[in-house]
Amino acid sequence: MNIQNHQQEAIRMAIAILESVLEDDIAKEPIKPIDNAPVEMLTIRECVEKFPGLSEHTVRKLVKQDKVRYIRTGEGKRGKILIPKSALLEYLKITA
Repeated sequence: MNIQNHQQEAIRMAIAILESVLEDDIAKEPIKPIDNAPVEMLTIRECVEKFPGLSEHTVRKLVKQDKVRYIRTGEGKRGKILIPKSALLEYLKITA
């Protein structure tokens, strides 16, 4: 066998291994229905307005410590932080 055949055989073996791992993972987890409900995203200021008692500092700290899910729009540190309302509610329930 030449090098190209060895590479192709190695790729076939890797694909077979990945497929078997994926099949095992899929078989273990039940399929969850997709919820097409819109996700309400809040800016830090909106979080403070909707949840009295929270400060912008506290919300920023929760984001920095990865205690709530968030996404950052834009680039770098100047991007706007958006937090799913459900993630904030979930965190507040846990800590209450």
